[in-house]
Amino acid sequence: MTKTLLNINNLTTSFQIEDAYYAAVDDVSLTLNENEVLAVVGESGCGKSALAFSIMQLHNRARIEGDILFKGDDITTYARKQINKLRGDQMGMIFQDPLTALNPLKSIGDQITEILLLHNKKLSKDKRKKTAISLLDKVGITFPAHVYNQFPHELSGGMRQRAVVAIAIANDPEVLIADEPTTSLDATIQSQILDLLNDLKESMHAGIILITHDLGVVAEMADRVAVMYAGQMVEITDVYTLFNNPQHPYTRSLLSSVPSLEAVDSKLHVIQGIVPSLKKMPREGCRFRSRIPWIDQSAHEDHPQLREISPGHFVRCTCYQSFYFPDEGKEDQHHGVS
Repeated sequence: MTKTLLNINNLTTSFQIEDAYYAAVDDVSLTLNENEVLAVVGESGCGKSALAFSIMQLHNRARIEGDILFKGDDITTYARKQINKLRGDQMGMIFQDPLTALNPLKSIGDQITEILLLHNKKLSKDKRKKTAISLLDKVGITFPAHVYNQFPHELSGGMRQRAVVAIAIANDPEVLIADEPTTSLDATIQSQILDLLNDLKESMHAGIILITHDLGVVAEMADRVAVMYAGQMVEITDVYTLFNNPQHPYTRSLLSSVPSLEAVDSKLHVIQGIVPSLKKMPREGCRFRSRIPWIDQSAHEDHPQLREISPGHFVRCTCYQSFYFPDEGKEDQHHGVS
């Protein structure tokens, strides 16, 4: 039987701008299971990182509503001491920029042993050092005993990212959140980091939330995918269905904007406009409608909800039934589930 690690219900994270609060994460519900990679995908500004920071309770000045259940306990009710005990132990996070995530004044070894000591004060100094070197070796760093004594500025970008991964997994977390873990890395190092995450999922049986805008990473890594736009989840399904039978216009637009080896002569789709800012984000109706103006307004719901259109496949707004690309023409439009 599948074990659910995280159950997020109606999560809304709002930030104050002048005298009002605006939701960056708007009524999001998700589940994460053991030994599963759940990818959260979308453009920059869609709320992906705000969601990750909300789950880890890292926002200082945000208003958070809804439930975040970790193995049945609502961590939004935890006191600071309780959440500090949870973070870095049962829940770990790989941050987007390793250079800012690491302390420039401490050696890599000190930063790993610090997280080990914080959650297990019985560990001897010698044992902590051996564990830290073992972790550096586990994440694929050559000469780990040497890197143990080095500082972040002495390492390459790929090695810094590996060090961040080592810190995140130091205490064998059950939930691991990876926020754009390969964004600043070259293709070879990206592949190595993704292989490392896959190995960690298999060895630790952890649930991994992978925050990304890279659909190639999604195809390689994910079991299920949640597509996020303007603070809302617009489509949730398994990775096979997402690539073979996408439904929401935003999902289909994202997929059509990615180059394909199978269709080298085809024209890439360019999504009109940009993700609206928090203050200008529409709070009524379909939030994607302004970027697909050729679709009749009557195709959109006034209050779009996520609906299960087939087992395990959820889509927001009925506009997916009427969507087509401008160069296809209405006669070629994709109706419903094929």
